[in-house]
Amino acid sequence: MTKQSFIKGAMILLAAGIINRLLAFVPRITLPRIIGAEGVGLYQLSYPFLIVMLTFITGGIPLAIAKWIAEAESKGDHARVKHIFRTAMLLSISIAAFLTAVMLIFAPIITKYVLPDARVYRTFFMMSPMLLIVGVSAVYRGYFQGKQNMIPSALSQTIETIIRIIFSLLFAYLLLPLGLEWAAAGAMLGVTIGELGGLAVYLWKYYSEKKKEKLAAASQPNKKNEIFEKPPKVLRRLLGLSIPVTGSRLVGSLSYLFESIFIARSLAAAGIATGIATAHYGALQGMIIPLILLPTALTQSLAVSLVPSLSEAAAKGEFGLIQKRLHQSMRLALVSGAPFIVVMALFAEPLCRILYAHGEYAPMLQLMAPIGIFIYLQAPLQAALQALNRPGTALTNTFIGAVVKLTLIVQLASQPSLGIYGALIAINVNTILVTLLHGISVLRHIGFKMKLLDFAKVGAAMIIMGAAAKFVMNKELLSLEYLNLIIACMASITVYLLLMIWMKFIDRFDVIRIPLIGRWFK
Repeated sequence: MTKQSFIKGAMILLAAGIINRLLAFVPRITLPRIIGAEGVGLYQLSYPFLIVMLTFITGGIPLAIAKWIAEAESKGDHARVKHIFRTAMLLSISIAAFLTAVMLIFAPIITKYVLPDARVYRTFFMMSPMLLIVGVSAVYRGYFQGKQNMIPSALSQTIETIIRIIFSLLFAYLLLPLGLEWAAAGAMLGVTIGELGGLAVYLWKYYSEKKKEKLAAASQPNKKNEIFEKPPKVLRRLLGLSIPVTGSRLVGSLSYLFESIFIARSLAAAGIATGIATAHYGALQGMIIPLILLPTALTQSLAVSLVPSLSEAAAKGEFGLIQKRLHQSMRLALVSGAPFIVVMALFAEPLCRILYAHGEYAPMLQLMAPIGIFIYLQAPLQAALQALNRPGTALTNTFIGAVVKLTLIVQLASQPSLGIYGALIAINVNTILVTLLHGISVLRHIGFKMKLLDFAKVGAAMIIMGAAAKFVMNKELLSLEYLNLIIACMASITVYLLLMIWMKFIDRFDVIRIPLIGRWFK
C-alpha cells in the first residue's frame, strides 16, 4: 500500500480536484443551453434532499474510518484495520438500504408537499439508487484515506466525473422532447451512472492491493500471523466517532434543504412566479455557486489529507506538527483562492455571459465573490476540529450559522426589492459567521491563528493583480472577448504569482512537493 506525505497526498487530490472541477464545467456550461435556467432549477431542487440522505451515510463514517485506520496504522495494528473496514461496510450498507426504501416509498409525498416544485418527482426517482452506490464508495474512500493513499480517491473522482458528464448531457438531450422535468431527470440519471463508475474504480484498486498483499505474505511463510481479539465495542466506537461528525454535516445538509424550500417560498411571498423562482434558484445553485466553489478543489483536498495527518500526529502527541500542518493548509487555501476572487469580482458579467449565456446573473457573482475567501478557509478549519476530536464544536458553529441564514432568508428574500439577492446576503452572512466561529474554536483549542502579515501580503497582491487584469482587458488586444478575458486572467495571475514569490510567501520548496512538475524544480 503506497502511503503519501500530507502535502503530496493533498496535491494528488488537488490535481484530481482541478481536473474534475474543470471537467464539471462542461455540463455547467452546456446544460443551461440545453434545458435552460428553469430546467437547471428542477435538476438542482432535488439535490438538497439527496444531500440530506447521503449525509447519514457519508457524513461521518468515512471520516471515522480514516481517523481510526490512521491511528491503527501508526501502531502497526493491521488486524484492527481489517475489522474496522468490515464493520463499517456492514453499517454503511444497512443505513443506505434503509434510506433507499424510505426515499422510494415517500417520494410522491416529499415531491408534492416538501419540495417547492412538484415537477422534481422524476429527478427524485432517478437519484434514489445513488444512496447504496455512494454508501459503499464512502467506506472504500475512508479506508484508502486512512492508509494515507489518496490515489484511489483521486482516480475514482476523475472517472466518475467523466462518465457523469457524458451521460448527463446525453440523457438530458434525448429526454428533452418529453418536457423539462424529463430532461432534468435524465441529467440526474447520468449522475447515478457516474457514481457507479467511481465505485468500480474503488473496487478495482482495493482488490488489486489485496492481491499484492497476499503475494507478499506468501513470499514470507515464516512471518507470524497477527492475532487480533475483536473488541465487542467496535461498532459502538465507530458510531461514537461518526455520529458527531454526521450531526455537524447534517445541520449543514438540512440547512441546504431548508434553504431551497425557504428561498422558493420567500420568492413566492415577494410576488415572483414559481417558474421564475425556480430559474433564479437554478442560476444561483447551478451557475454562480459552482464558480465560487472552483478553488475548493484545493481546500477540500487539504481537508481530506488533513484529517488522517492530524489524527496520526495527535495520537503521537506531536503538537508542533499539528500547528505546522494546519498553517500549511490555511496558507495554501489563502494563496490559491485569492486570485479567483479578483477575477470573479472584476469580470462577473463577461464570465456569466460567455460561460452560461446569461449575463443578467452577473450581479449575483459580484455579490458573492468577496466572500469566497471565507469559504476557502472554512474547510481546513472544520477538518482540524474533526481530526482533533472536536466535532461537537463544529456542529454547534454550523448550527448557529444555519439558524442565522434561514432567518435572514425569510426576512430578506420575501422583500420584493431584494428577492433572490436577499437570499444571497443571508448565505454570505452564514459563510462569514461559521468561518469566524471555527477560527475562534481552533484558536481556543490549540492556540493556532493566522498571521495578519499573511493577509496583508495577499491583499496587496490582489490589488495589484486586479489593476493588471483591468489594464490588459481594456487594451482589447484581440477581436474576440473571451480571448481577451483569457489573456487578462493569465497575465494578472502571472503578476500575482511573481508577487507571492517576491514577498517569499511561496518558494521553490512549495513547488517541489507538487506531483509530476515538482521534480523539474529540484
